[in-house]
Amino acid sequence: MKKLCLAALLLCLALLPSACITEETTAAPQDIVVPGDRLPPFAVVMHDGTTVSPATLAGRVAVIAFFTTACPDCRRELPKLDELYRSYGPDSVAFVCISREEGPADVAAYWHNEGLALPYSAQTDRAVYNLFARGGVPRIYIADREGTVRLVYGEQGASAGKLRADIDALCRGERIY
Repeated sequence: MKKLCLAALLLCLALLPSACITEETTAAPQDIVVPGDRLPPFAVVMHDGTTVSPATLAGRVAVIAFFTTACPDCRRELPKLDELYRSYGPDSVAFVCISREEGPADVAAYWHNEGLALPYSAQTDRAVYNLFARGGVPRIYIADREGTVRLVYGEQGASAGKLRADIDALCRGERIY
């Protein structure tokens, strides 16, 4: 009987959707910030020493991405974001990548190895992440010029074309959810 229960448990675990949810629980990701919410009050020091907060993002469309470099889903999303960052340039759309529980040396090494130009902030804890969500990476939040989150992408991510279309719409001042 014990073997049958163990086999059933293993089968159930194998059928769970895969994502980079490295929490102590198997609960589904929970966004705290959802479309229509204002960006929560946060401040992060970026790899170049500048500080980013909702106040410094005001007036620009902002793409805020949470990641860990060990996450396969994040590794698929970061190059898309990097391509968009390079095409928009640093002044038209703000891109802010924030690590979750990953230090500066590890993030810098990954950025260097992958040739990424995206601005990032290495956070060794979940303090900033926990203002936005409770579980799962990558998490991408796109806010309008007024600091209202209009779109949230989770582990499934979005195509580069979809991200570009959404960012372009917000840059034109369209309200999207």
